[in-house]
Amino acid sequence: MQEEITNKTVAVSVQAAKLTAKVLAKACAAAYRKITKDMAENAKKPQGRQSVKRLTGRYDAKTMPLDEDTKLFDQVIKEKNLKVDYAFMPNGPGKHLLLFKAAQVDTITAAFAEYTSRYMARSKEKRPSIKKEMEKHSKRARSRPPKERVREAVRIDR
Repeated sequence: MQEEITNKTVAVSVQAAKLTAKVLAKACAAAYRKITKDMAENAKKPQGRQSVKRLTGRYDAKTMPLDEDTKLFDQVIKEKNLKVDYAFMPNGPGKHLLLFKAAQVDTITAAFAEYTSRYMARSKEKRPSIKKEMEKHSKRARSRPPKERVREAVRIDR
């Protein structure tokens, strides 16, 4: 951590006829204001998943239809470590519209291709529902003849 802090330097150039302490202090204050302003602007810019209002207010947004699984799409974005601004807008039960910045079309299409391949692989591996499994086992249990239970009286002599 200490090495990281010491490696960051700032270069300030001042053009003055006579370099006094006041001029140097003003130059350092101006540099400090510029650095804090840049840091504040970068902190205000959200990145990743956003609200629809924030995304459409800041950018020209494009849309792409997306069925059901928004969590899987979030996983793909995080795993690929993509710097993409996007939002989901509900578009009926189980359907969403994916809104994203117009400048990030290539990145989103790559992420969307990965998402669709994972979604299709997941649907192939999908297990049958528990309800169907229970119905199958209950039919099998009904078709068997009931077991006869025999109880024996056990007497222990003392």
